[in-house]
Amino acid sequence: MSLEIYMDTDIATLIDRESERIETTIDLIASENYASPAVMAATGSVLTNKYAEGYPGKRYYAGCTIVDEVERLAIDRCKQLFGAEHVNIQPHAGSQANMAVYFASLKPGDTILGMSLSEGGHLTHGHKVNFSGSLYNSVSYTVDKETNLLDYDQIAQLAEQHKPKLIIAGASAYSRTIDFAKFAKIAKDVDALFLADIAHIAGLVAVGLHPTPIGHASFVTSTTHKTLRGPRGGLIMCQEAFAQEVDRAIMPGIQGGPFMQVIAAKAVAFHEALQPGFKSYQQHVLDNAQMIARELIKLDYTIVTGGTDNHLFIVDLRNKNITGRAAELALEKARIVVSRSGIPFDPEKPWVTSGIRIGTPAVSTRGMYQDEMIQIAHWIDEALMHHTNEQKLATIGAAVNNLCRKFPVYA
Repeated sequence: MSLEIYMDTDIATLIDRESERIETTIDLIASENYASPAVMAATGSVLTNKYAEGYPGKRYYAGCTIVDEVERLAIDRCKQLFGAEHVNIQPHAGSQANMAVYFASLKPGDTILGMSLSEGGHLTHGHKVNFSGSLYNSVSYTVDKETNLLDYDQIAQLAEQHKPKLIIAGASAYSRTIDFAKFAKIAKDVDALFLADIAHIAGLVAVGLHPTPIGHASFVTSTTHKTLRGPRGGLIMCQEAFAQEVDRAIMPGIQGGPFMQVIAAKAVAFHEALQPGFKSYQQHVLDNAQMIARELIKLDYTIVTGGTDNHLFIVDLRNKNITGRAAELALEKARIVVSRSGIPFDPEKPWVTSGIRIGTPAVSTRGMYQDEMIQIAHWIDEALMHHTNEQKLATIGAAVNNLCRKFPVYA
């Protein structure tokens, strides 16, 4: 892609360089994916010019007739995709979606119960450096120390002890199926509301490859990228009883005018996700994650929980005598991009970590499948075993480049 026609050669050069990086590296970051040309076209459309503060039919600006249709279409497609009662499509990101739910359902100082960040949760689930942990009384649940699985008995005990007003399920680094029905029962037993954050697994949920929280949760939030493969953005789905509070929390509560170009791109992504091929794609994402995990286990790597039921897994690197940070840097030199990740009850500092997180949405979008996953696992092993050998890393990088050229992202 080039923007030289617009005379900004500095930005054009940087975009071209990023395009080249994308095409010549293997992206195993679980929260990233490649949006389709149609999604990107909508994101860069003339809709970026329209200020549409408010909601369809109730805007604070004139000239919104067409963008009202855009937003309604996005909402209708999202409802169809997930079976939701009410949808707010305006959140700029997943964090804003979660913030709006808190503002709609809680008062400052109320107690919330969410997954600990260090054990796989998200900043907005109650971490002390985040608004969720500073405005609210945050209590965290962890995972079982032996299995690293969610301990629903522990969650129930904490709920009974602390009587939270809101219980949050969902994770950024948890590789197993989340039982939303169990969470709903725990919440009901203590008269709490229930928020399911499906930002990572939304694509899997949409096609039935992960149980849905719809029908169990008071609120469901998500991003629209990651497994959903849309533009960067967020959304909220909720029971109709909470619709008015949620809408008011977004606007005028925490946002002004929505990004209409992104809402259009969300509509495109929902349309793509409603096509039959999207389920096959999500199955490939699952198959690929499981294949890399199995191959790494054969190579004597420790996988947190022993495997994966979704698009990602965490590699515990302690038996390889390398930190997550060092592994991340070495792999990037070999043109393999991952994110360092804490492991449950990690002894390392959060910036360093003892593990890496591996996800397969992006490589699956490229069309890579089982044979390529086996090769990638072996490249990961070679790179980590020779992480101080610059020449070896460069050699692996050249091989990665050759593979990537066979699977272009944007042909």
